[in-house]
Amino acid sequence: MNAALTTPDQAVLRLLDANLDRAREGLRVLEDWCRFGLDRQDLVVRLKDLRQRLGRCHLPVYKAARHTASDGGAGLTHPAQAERQQPSEVVAANAGRAQEALRVLEEFGRAGDPLLAAEAAAIRYALYDLEVDLMRACGAAAGRREQLLRCRLYLITSPSPRLLETVAAALEAGVRLVQHRVKEADDLERWREARALRQLCSSHGALFIVNDRVDLALAVEADGVHLGQGDLPPAEARRLLGPDRLIGRSTQRIEQLRQAVVDGCDYVGVGPVNATPTKPGREPVGLAYVREAAAESPIPFFAIGGLDAGTVPPVVAAGGRRVAVVRAIIEASDPHAASRELLEALGEEA
Repeated sequence: MNAALTTPDQAVLRLLDANLDRAREGLRVLEDWCRFGLDRQDLVVRLKDLRQRLGRCHLPVYKAARHTASDGGAGLTHPAQAERQQPSEVVAANAGRAQEALRVLEEFGRAGDPLLAAEAAAIRYALYDLEVDLMRACGAAAGRREQLLRCRLYLITSPSPRLLETVAAALEAGVRLVQHRVKEADDLERWREARALRQLCSSHGALFIVNDRVDLALAVEADGVHLGQGDLPPAEARRLLGPDRLIGRSTQRIEQLRQAVVDGCDYVGVGPVNATPTKPGREPVGLAYVREAAAESPIPFFAIGGLDAGTVPPVVAAGGRRVAVVRAIIEASDPHAASRELLEALGEEA
């Protein structure tokens, strides 16, 4: 320790201690959100390194100068703290808090502890770059989920010789959520079709989901994956996909919906409402389950199963604000008109 630190001004010692605490606490808030909220271990490692480097600078002499009872600023709050409702707002506030504290350490540490001042400056500049990555991680996830909330009509594909033309017409009509679903095709064919659909959806600002296959979703940079009850567990899919992408889950009863919520799914399918050839042998759940989902689901749900413009109104009356369809658009002679009819039945204007 620098010899000058043995007899420094007590106020400076207390100031350095307070700002070391403040910077370390801010970094810890960011680290824990990356760990538990974003599941971004790469960001956790970077933040932990900064926090531990700063911790090594927090010398006993600073802690010994601490006297909270005589600190007039201890416990002060500001109304802005109560206004932080979203994780991104908490992240931004704590990044700023840490950066401000680091600047104070840099300025007041120069005279008595130049090593602290230099480390605070280095950490502050590293945090500037890290904050950008943090906000991108928060924004990517939030952006997809906010867009999902606005989606009322979910188009699920089935094999068709005019698939790209049909999906393009639906997108032009206002569909903003598309799932690529194909059960019998080799991987190369799946990949080519999924990639083409991904590009088509991107050009229209629509979300693109891949059915079942996490590897294919990653390969084409899809916005997420949809899982059936017999597919990969959502927790494992989340580990592979990361926190930014969407995970949907098919459900046939309220217990499965509740479990999907516990598993961290972003949305669920509810059905089949009616018998449908796309789910042969599956007993329809009718509108009763739609009513249960409407009363209980904290995440978006899409009623599915034998729905078209004529059968959507009872679903809406039962509390279903969103529906997913296959044949109603894929097999329509005019997919643009069919999409508009469905959107209007769901209350969306042209």
